Amino acid sequence: MSSLLKVDNEIKTKVDAFRERITAEAEDLVANFFPKKLLELDHFLKDPIINITELKEIHSEINLTVPDPILLSNLHDGLEAQNAKKRKLEDGGGDDKVTGTKVFVMPGGMMKSNANLVDLIEKVKPEIRTLIEKCNTVKMWVQLLIPRIEDGNNFGVSIQEETVAELRTVEGEAASYLDQISRYYITRAKLVSKIAKYPHVEDYRRTVTEIDEKEYISLKIIVSELRNQYVTLHDMILKNIEKIKRPRSSNADALY
Repeated sequence: MSSLLKVDNEIKTKVDAFRERITAEAEDLVANFFPKKLLELDHFLKDPIINITELKEIHSEINLTVPDPILLSNLHDGLEAQNAKKRKLEDGGGDDKVTGTKVFVMPGGMMKSNANLVDLIEKVKPEIRTLIEKCNTVKMWVQLLIPRIEDGNNFGVSIQEETVAELRTVEGEAASYLDQISRYYITRAKLVSKIAKYPHVEDYRRTVTEIDEKEYISLKIIVSELRNQYVTLHDMILKNIEKIKRPRSSNADALY
């Protein structure tokens, strides 16, 4: 079979070393890292920072003042105001009695994010990234254990494929958590921009508060899901470790 494809011996040695490294790392992840991480996340779920009952505590003050109302002098209604302005433009008058809205300036030069949520997000994001990276390693290990395609005796191979599919699903879900965090920042930024433009509309301010509360609850759910995924993967792989490592058993093995 090897005569059909010539492989450089040096490259083959390096590839074999890579396979051995991936195998050792993945087996350690399943046997030790996954159970330790699930216990660590379970402990994190009991942390006071993620168990705030009064969501008002995570609210962030929006220091955007409401400008003074526009004063209309010597004008009785909106229609007369428009006609007066039109006459002034036609007459070339420079002074307009409508003062208009004052120029708005952000206090301190920048509107800050919700510090409580930023701190929590910065603790959750590394956990998401870790799960993605570790799942990728274990997935590669199982894929390398899949034997060549043959007719019959493929039950073990189907278990390997289901394991790979589950690992791929977990990876995708974890990546979606990162997208969710990005969407939160974008949505909040748009709402704060609306408040800056329409500071007199209270609903925009309330919506920012609702968005912050929703994100806080979502972050706790994310941590819970990360823990559950470690539990599920650890349990699934351990229960099927024999078929994953030896998908095709010989007749001799079946006797024992």
